[in-house]
Amino acid sequence: MGPTAVRQRAGAVRRSALTLFAVTAPGLAPFCALEFSRLGLCPEPPQVEVGGVEVVGDLHMLYQANLHLRTASRLLVRLGEFHAENFAQLRMRAAQLGWEHYLHAGQPVDLRVTCHRSRLYHSDAVAERIAVAIGDRLGICPERHKGDEEGEGPSVQQVVVRLLQDRCTVSVDSSGSLLHRRGYRLATAKAPLRETLAAGLVLAAGWDGAESPPLPLLDPFCGSGTIAIEAAQLALQLAPGRQRSFAFLNWPGFDAQGWQRLLAEADRRAQLRSAQLAGQVLVYASDRDAGAVRAAQANAERAGVSAAVALSCRPLSAVEPPEGVGCVVTNPPYGRRVQGGRDLRNLYAQLGHVLRQRCPGWELTLLCGDRLLLGQVGLPLESRLHFNNGGLSVFVARGRVQPSDRPSL
Repeated sequence: MGPTAVRQRAGAVRRSALTLFAVTAPGLAPFCALEFSRLGLCPEPPQVEVGGVEVVGDLHMLYQANLHLRTASRLLVRLGEFHAENFAQLRMRAAQLGWEHYLHAGQPVDLRVTCHRSRLYHSDAVAERIAVAIGDRLGICPERHKGDEEGEGPSVQQVVVRLLQDRCTVSVDSSGSLLHRRGYRLATAKAPLRETLAAGLVLAAGWDGAESPPLPLLDPFCGSGTIAIEAAQLALQLAPGRQRSFAFLNWPGFDAQGWQRLLAEADRRAQLRSAQLAGQVLVYASDRDAGAVRAAQANAERAGVSAAVALSCRPLSAVEPPEGVGCVVTNPPYGRRVQGGRDLRNLYAQLGHVLRQRCPGWELTLLCGDRLLLGQVGLPLESRLHFNNGGLSVFVARGRVQPSDRPSL
């Protein structure tokens, strides 16, 4: 094969070796790489790149990654990469990829195309040629449909095509709906935090409930309970993907028996951990909004963690943490105003006062979008991590609660 011919990724011809890319929200890629390492899913260290993490593995690793990763948005299989400066090259070389491993003949596809600094710059024309190339390979040209990646049910198989400086990278999505769709959050409060970001916040706090006995985690602004539930699932070793479906379940050659073994192993591990922590409350969560607390309780029950999460309706001033030390992980409101026009500066100042009085020595990790508000807490907090939440740039602030009634400078 000449230098200008298709350089197929290993997964297109050898199913035992796949190049995978775990897509993450901005700021979450290092935590996704940490998850890969902790789970022991890949023999080589994962590579953190812009927008996610690249790893090499096999189909069963792909299954496990979808099942267990908490901070990834989706898992892509790198199907192929080749040079294409005209449509004839694009069609010919795309037709040489191993589409039969991921698509049935005539199966509709959702083609997502981006073009940057390339001779082929019209994304819809590129998508049309890729669809024709799939037809060349499988015998039937697929229809193009827009998939619902935010939906709970099965969606159209997504194919991601990226053209950068005439280099075309073709990937196949293995996840279906985005991985933050765990299946437990049917009830939400205002401005809910995505599950993947909540999991990243807990990991950023360094809390996993693995101590004996586990350190308690406190969230005094729990809303619909996403941080509390993600923390409890982490401590109980509950696989976040166990209640949902995935795109790879519909692939030709899907290993149904192997998938069932992975599910059974995940259940066995979770049952063992649940028995170890039986009767222990791991997370204490509260909110002044009774409707939010009801939603959190319903979500916790669906997530299978209600016994490990103590939920209560109370204002910040009435928060009662358990004895000893632990971790406060929370997402207080950071808009300019809350209901009634109350200035959020007072709320942040009260947060600092309550924590100094009732949580001395505790570790604090909070998500915030306004450094002026953060200063009102009056604690020595450092912010090094930047995330994106609902299109807003936010940051993670961390520090230890000083046992003093005076704000720390």
